[in-house]
Amino acid sequence: MPEELKAKRMEIAHVLFMDIVGYSTRLTDEQQALVDELNQIVRSSDEFNKAAAAGRLMKIPTGDGMALIFYNSPEQPVECAVEISRALRHHPGLPVRMGVHSGPVSAVTDVNDRVNAAGVGINLAQQLMDCGDAGHILLSKRVAEDLQQNGRWRPHLHDLGEVELKHGERAHVFNFYTDDAGNSDPPKKKAMSSTAAAAGTIDLERDRVSICVLPFANISGDAEQEYFSDGISDDIITDLSKVSALHIVSRNTAFTFKGKPVDVRQVAAQLHVSHVLEGSVRKAAGRVRITAQLIDGSNDSHVWAERYDRDLNDIFAIQDEISHAIVDALKVKLLPEEKKAIEQHGTENVDAYNLFLMARQTYTTGSEGDPRRLDAIIRICRRAVEIDPNYADAWALIALAEVNLRWRVGRQGGDGGLAAAERALELNPNLADAHAIKARILSEENRNDEASREIEIALRLDPESYQANRCAALLRFRQKRIKEATTYWEKALTLDEGDFGSAGMLVSTYTALGDQEGAQRAAKITLERCEKNLTRDANNGAAMGHGANALAELGQRERAKEWMERALLVDPDNVTMRYNFGCALANHLNDKDAALEMLGPAFEKMGAGFINHAKVDPDFDCIRDDPRFKAMVATAEARVASETRKNLKRKSKSIRLG
Repeated sequence: MPEELKAKRMEIAHVLFMDIVGYSTRLTDEQQALVDELNQIVRSSDEFNKAAAAGRLMKIPTGDGMALIFYNSPEQPVECAVEISRALRHHPGLPVRMGVHSGPVSAVTDVNDRVNAAGVGINLAQQLMDCGDAGHILLSKRVAEDLQQNGRWRPHLHDLGEVELKHGERAHVFNFYTDDAGNSDPPKKKAMSSTAAAAGTIDLERDRVSICVLPFANISGDAEQEYFSDGISDDIITDLSKVSALHIVSRNTAFTFKGKPVDVRQVAAQLHVSHVLEGSVRKAAGRVRITAQLIDGSNDSHVWAERYDRDLNDIFAIQDEISHAIVDALKVKLLPEEKKAIEQHGTENVDAYNLFLMARQTYTTGSEGDPRRLDAIIRICRRAVEIDPNYADAWALIALAEVNLRWRVGRQGGDGGLAAAERALELNPNLADAHAIKARILSEENRNDEASREIEIALRLDPESYQANRCAALLRFRQKRIKEATTYWEKALTLDEGDFGSAGMLVSTYTALGDQEGAQRAAKITLERCEKNLTRDANNGAAMGHGANALAELGQRERAKEWMERALLVDPDNVTMRYNFGCALANHLNDKDAALEMLGPAFEKMGAGFINHAKVDPDFDCIRDDPRFKAMVATAEARVASETRKNLKRKSKSIRLG
């Protein structure tokens, strides 16, 4: 390679390419004014600024437009395009078209040290843009495939079929538009596939093999072994997700089919996947029997099937064999680093692994505000790390339980999980959830700059991590970056079908943003999920709190009050529940006195993180200046400061005695 042109290694990036339609026909002074106007609009985009601040954005000027290259998620360029498109509605004299594609890109530095970019990723984004007219946001099929699993994006993806590009090449294109962004008219310049264009719906051709791993059935004859069969399913999903040539449906989406009779063709059609993996697990007397079958979703035929009947100590080998067998059956190329990743396990000790699965099941099926469950998780995981001190996943789960005990339940003492999170990261620096949990702990301590660094690492390691998106949302909320928080909670909502908390927070954020339609949609999701949860656990205070707030948002005032009355009889000391009741009373039921009365006992127990949350929560804007609210906050802060000093004194005394 010549010395004057140096390129960094290729990596997958997510490119937004845009230009000004009819630029060359404008006068020179008009051209410069239009470019300046476009630059100003782009710089006002929250997504642009967020990526730039994190050092995860490359900006390439192109004369009549620009290429923005993002490195975290395919949602970033689309989010940015939507923000720019909305702003352009107020600039009718500035016609802009956009194209988005994910693909390999390398940064190139020329002899003058100017940064440029090369690669298929940027080239195809430009070619897609060239197909559009003013206002269009055109996406490649690869980007559409990534977005279609998210309920937020899916309604706005409109299949245009194949488009002829320059030099006779063809590409499958989607037109992205909403009520206030993009251009709903089909592009005029190119001949579209008439069938797909007329349908106006997604009918993705599957270049990447896509699989839904259904929850393996527990046939042990012991319902308490459910955690083990679920754990096997979880780990197979995780292993297959490491193969770049495969698209794997998220665990939480797949688990919506748990315990239900399923029609494989129907599942494949509903989730737009080519294959379905199903199986069963029997664990007894130190042995395990696992059956698995991979089924073609188009014709219900078996592609591969196997039964494993082994000693329980062979469980890790069985998981590896299943993953490799699926890859071989589908004739998918497995890269060396992917093979290595699949064969890596958090522990090689079966007893520690069994305990971790038990603790993880306890967490996923319960409430984060239930101290009994949290204590059980810590006990089980402490036993696991006694058996294997190097089990990073178990340390991370300890940290998650401890942070919830400290900041959600209000239990004093300890470090809120920080030591356990740091131990997990010492053992596995690439564990995204551990970075996210550490960010949560730092955020609760109001160390937001440090928390931001941790959450950026977590999202870079695994943009699909539920904990990373959820913790990012909470952090941004407390930094009063409501729009960003909304984006992360929307993502978390799609990653866990049982998560009513994220839906409940979206009621607040959409209300704060003045988006009544969004608030109503979030309230309906919240209520549905809370009701489903309460059928399993009628005493779940957190579900009752979010559910009552949703009912109030939906205008069901009397029913909301009934929920509150019943819940306070069952669990009057639940801080999270009282907090959400306070939100409903203040923000939706317009009863300030009742809201303050409800919040009084909660402020008496809140930790520092919860107090800081209340201080910025827009749900309390209507009572923020009330002397009673100010007094509650001040008293709570004084109490926490006093408790912190006492803990420090005890710790100091303990160190001296030691």
